[in-house]
Amino acid sequence: MSSIQYTKKIALIDCNSFYVSCERLFNPKIRKKPVVVLSNNDGCIISRSNEAKALGIKMGEPYFKEKNIIVKNNVQVFSSNYSLYGDISRRVMRTLKRFNSDIEVYSIDEAFLDLSNFSDDEIENVGNEIRSVVLKWTGIPTSIGIAKTKTLSKIANHIAKKKQSGVVSLIGIKNIDLILEKVEINDVWGVGKQLTKFYNQNGIYNAKQLKNKPNTWIKKNSNVLSSRTAMELRGITCVNLETKSSKRKSCVVSRSFGQRIENFQELREAIAGYSLNASEKIRSESLFAKSITVFIRTSSFQDRHGFYSNSKRIDLPIATNNSIEIVKATLNGLEGIFKNGYRYQKAGVMLSHLSDSTNNKNLFSSERDEKINSLMKSIDNTNYRYGRSTLSLASAGVHKIWNSKRQHCSKIDTADFYSLPTIKAI
Repeated sequence: MSSIQYTKKIALIDCNSFYVSCERLFNPKIRKKPVVVLSNNDGCIISRSNEAKALGIKMGEPYFKEKNIIVKNNVQVFSSNYSLYGDISRRVMRTLKRFNSDIEVYSIDEAFLDLSNFSDDEIENVGNEIRSVVLKWTGIPTSIGIAKTKTLSKIANHIAKKKQSGVVSLIGIKNIDLILEKVEINDVWGVGKQLTKFYNQNGIYNAKQLKNKPNTWIKKNSNVLSSRTAMELRGITCVNLETKSSKRKSCVVSRSFGQRIENFQELREAIAGYSLNASEKIRSESLFAKSITVFIRTSSFQDRHGFYSNSKRIDLPIATNNSIEIVKATLNGLEGIFKNGYRYQKAGVMLSHLSDSTNNKNLFSSERDEKINSLMKSIDNTNYRYGRSTLSLASAGVHKIWNSKRQHCSKIDTADFYSLPTIKAI
């Protein structure tokens, strides 16, 4: 009889300082230097290299607050480049599917992978192989935590980030309490600030204490989610892998402006641009919108000009993903909520009540609709090949002074041939 054991094994693969790692891919000079990546409009720090963390630069801090440290230590600064990050993320996820198609893409830089088809004895070697292959094929370093449940794999991953090997497996460990007692309760997956405060008030400060708390107490004093977390810490699966992505119910495109907008024409161009972006997104998933909401607001900190915020919802007679119709509807909505005398900070468009193509058949479909669909496909194909906004509508403008600030952008886009970095011969 075979002694090989096959227990439930879930791996959490997390890309290390993902945005920073993407920027380093095409810039070897910054690989061992402190690096930070900023949020939209170069506002806050959203990714840091280990070297930047060692300098005391905090995650989520406004850029201007950390600027003295950044300048003093020659920290490399980059504006966020989501086209690049999205493409590299897709490459990482495709690489992970080589090991098992049962994968849950949890975020742009994280994925849960079912490794139950590998034996207990070889699982750590498998983790090392995954890490090696992802680094070789994509250039992205990762940390990997492997355990019986998703919650435990999160904890294993948390530990792996501090290990040089980058891989930690909790499979086969008999007394897991020795590990869990070193994990603070706020570091447990799903435990936020309020729940941490509640647990602390009841003498629960680490994962071990929650794991060993009686179910009757948890059910009486907390909720179902807390009960599931405790069960997962005991190695009992309560949160399954979600390997099938569900269709989105809405699509929002919004931005804070690079500079305040007072002029209606400029705000009109911004809304038209966001509408085109949203339309393109739902077409890529073969979805149609039945409802559109346009919203605008000023900064809540600008007392001198006053605060103003408003939105307008437009319900369409027939669901559509036609950019021309959607832009027309949003601009009509904008006219109803725009007020002179305000300096607008942010605007956006939301397409909702989305349905797929099979639910969008109607009696009024015509040859004109087929021509419009053909036009939309041609626009999408052109923009995919030559870069977003290669083909656009005149209403979206040309100069776009309202665009977000990106003063430190690397201007690399691996999904756009003309934005790829070039190598010059010496």
